Formats: sequence, C-alpha cells, structure tokens
Amino acid sequence: MARLRPRRREVVRRQQLLQIRGHSVTWLVPLLTLVGIAAADYNTSGEFRVVSWCVFVAAIAAALCGVWTTALFAVLALVTFVAGDAAWPDQYRAGPADFVLVLIGGVLSVLAAALRVRGEGRLLHIRHIADTTRRTVLRPLPPVWGGLDHAAVYLSADADARVGGDFYDIQPGPHGTRVLLGDVQGKGLGAVEAAAALLSTFREAAYHEADLRTVADRLETRMRRHREHTVALGRDDGDRFATAVLLDFPAGTEGVVDLVRFGHDAPLAVGPAGVRVLPHGDGLPLGLAALDPRAPPEVRRTALAPEETLLLCTDGVTEARDRSGTFYALAENLAAGVARVPRTADPDRLVAFVRDGTLRHCRGRLADDTTIFAVRRARPDTPRDEDPVRGHLPS
Repeated sequence: MARLRPRRREVVRRQQLLQIRGHSVTWLVPLLTLVGIAAADYNTSGEFRVVSWCVFVAAIAAALCGVWTTALFAVLALVTFVAGDAAWPDQYRAGPADFVLVLIGGVLSVLAAALRVRGEGRLLHIRHIADTTRRTVLRPLPPVWGGLDHAAVYLSADADARVGGDFYDIQPGPHGTRVLLGDVQGKGLGAVEAAAALLSTFREAAYHEADLRTVADRLETRMRRHREHTVALGRDDGDRFATAVLLDFPAGTEGVVDLVRFGHDAPLAVGPAGVRVLPHGDGLPLGLAALDPRAPPEVRRTALAPEETLLLCTDGVTEARDRSGTFYALAENLAAGVARVPRTADPDRLVAFVRDGTLRHCRGRLADDTTIFAVRRARPDTPRDEDPVRGHLPS
C-alpha cells in the first residue's frame, strides 16, 4: 500500500496563524521583534545592551514559521547583532560570547522548526486517516436522497479525534426510504468498528426487506454477532451496545412515518406549528435484546405534516450542561426559535440552530460526541444542484 503523505500546501496552511486578506503574515512577528530589539539597543545607554536578545528572534520564528523562514531570521538576527555591536565603542561591545550565543541559538531554532514541521506533517497524516475513516463510515449523501431533504452535523468531544461511535445514514429502496441514527456505547476504534458493522447491515437490510421489523431484527443480530467476534479476538468489549432510531418513509404513502426506537431519544417533529415528540415504543438498545426476548421491536406509525422536519440527535445534545449543571432545553429552545423564524424548521437551518445553541449552552465543552440530523420529505421546489456533501455541515 502506498504511503499517504500530506501535501506541502496543507502543512503550510496549519502554520498560517496570522493572515491578512488570505495571506500568511506570521513572519511579521519575528520581524517586528528584530526591529524592536535593534531600535531598543540603539536608544539605550552603553551599560544596558539588548542586542544579545536577537537570539529570541529565530526562536520565535521556529514556533510560527517554516524551516527556510526560520533560517532566514537566524541569519538576519546574526547580522543585526554584528552590525549593532560594531556600532558601539570597544568597552560597550557584547563580545564573542554573545555572538556564539546568537549563532548557536539560530542553529537550534532551525532544527526545532524542522522537527515542528515534521510533527505537523505526521499530525496532518493522522487527521487525514481519521477523516477518511469518518467518510467511510458516514458516507457523503446527495442533497436530496431517496426523496428526502436532509442535513447533518457531527461534533467530536475530542477535537483531535475527529471520529467516534455516532452513526447515521439514509437508504432508499423499493419499499421506501429508511433512515438510521445511533450512538455506539464507548469510544475509540472499537466503537467505530461497531458503527461500521451496523451501517453495513442497515444498508443491505433497509433496501431488501419489506418489513421494518425485519430490518430491526437484522440490526440486533448484527450487533450480537459483532460482539461475539470481538470477544473471540480476546477483546473486552463483549458488553458493547448501541442506542438507535430507525425510521421508514413508506413508498406510496405520504404524510406518515414509521418508527422503531432502540433505547434512544425519540425524534422531534419541528414545524411552523411547534415542536412535538413522536410517539415511540420502549425498545432495548441494540445488542441487549436477550435481556427481554419477549419484547420484540415495536413499530409505531405516526402522521407527519409536509412542513414538519424530523430532528434526531445523539446524547451530546440532550446531555450538554452549562456551568450550573443545567441540561440544554432542546425542545423549548426549538419552539422559541421556530416561533421567531418559521424557516428554522428547514433541515439545514435546523441543524445549525441546534448546533449553535448546544455549543453556547455548554460553552464549547461537549461531554460526548454529538450528531444532529434533520430530515423531511423533499418538496418539489427543493434545490437539487447543491454540493453533494451538503448533508455534512462543517463542524
């Protein structure tokens, strides 16, 4: 397998901490520092010399700039030191010792910049792998898929992880369009593996099976088989489970939606008339059906107005807390938002509203990975020429 290497342009972009009109100006920081040192040395007395502080210039450049830029500032700092020191009488000169200090400091700064840039390249490579894994599990969806208009946003509790156990997908088929959203218990690659297993089963079963209860049964079986496989490998995630919501927009039947709930919060129907919780059963999470084999998944059908959008969220939203420990009041905030601006019920506006409200409430400190997914039957005037990854808003 060919080794993936981050493009040089991508590595440079990570160094653009300061920009003016899209152009990096990080070099201004060490340049202004060098000019300030030279000016201070020129305007101070001979007993107080600051020209030796030129050693800091290359160190600052190493923290902000690339290798060649750092090398350039190391040379400029050395030249500035020599020129500034030579301008003073012999009794006030810093001398060879400070010259060696600035020289060695410049060399070490260049080496430090090289190590930093190399580390950034490795980090970028790791993030590329994480993003590829995320796109594999959460495949990009067309803007209107299976007759459904949708939007989604994923927020990772760990900014560096970029991938977790939340999952969702839309699968059109001859029997209707099915939607699945869920959250695998736990974190790490084990949770990602379980999510991928459930999604692969969903994509096949949702297409071929006419009965939504059969799709639910196959998801339960897949979760159980996945746990048996991981235990056989000697791993300790034999008790892993997943909460989920399974929806069905039946073909040829407008104005209704079928719902199966696996221990997950019920979807909210959001429309100009307000916010309501969809009727739901009390199904067990996927992987735990053996605890009560007498309670098969229950399919609930409910009416859905054409202007209503279904909102599905993982517990990163419902468990978001502020400083006082108060949970985010999702339904109440949604009702107020829709009352002010009825178009908030549109899928893309809806997920953005919930995302922003959640982050404000917890001050950006998410306790868990968060997925916000909104879906409704597409209207005839729904634009179909948008970007094909519209369903994944930037996080």
